[in-house]
Amino acid sequence: VQLQASGGGKVQPGGRLRLSCAGSGFTSDNYAIGWFRQAPGMERQGISCFASTDDSMYYDDDVKGRFTVSKDSASNTVHLQLTSLRPEDTGVYYCAAQFSLPTCMFPEAAATPSRYKFWGQGTLVTVSS
Repeated sequence: VQLQASGGGKVQPGGRLRLSCAGSGFTSDNYAIGWFRQAPGMERQGISCFASTDDSMYYDDDVKGRFTVSKDSASNTVHLQLTSLRPEDTGVYYCAAQFSLPTCMFPEAAATPSRYKFWGQGTLVTVSS
C-alpha cells in the first residue's frame, strides 16, 4: 500500500489549497483515509476522514465548516479542500489509510493516528502573510 500526498504550499490568511492523497497497491474498496496535521512542536492531530465503505466523513471542530473531504469516483484519490486558511493551520499534512475499521462514523477511530497502518509522506502547508 502506498499513499502519495500532494498539494501543499504557502498561502496568505484567508486563502485556499486543495490537498490530494493518491492511494495505490490495494484492491479493496473498503477503506478509510484520514487526514492529519502536525504543527512544529505539536502532536499529530486528526482533522478529517473519508470512508469509501459508507461515505462517512469526520471533521475536527478546528476545521469544520472550512475544510471539505471528498473522493474521486474513479480512483483511490481522496481530496481535502482547505478554505479560509488561518496561520494556525500551518503544518505538515499527512494522509493515512486503514482497512480494519473502514468507517469515519466514530470520531475516536477516525482521528487517532494509531488506528491507521499506512501513511503518506506529508505535504507542507504554510499560512502566512
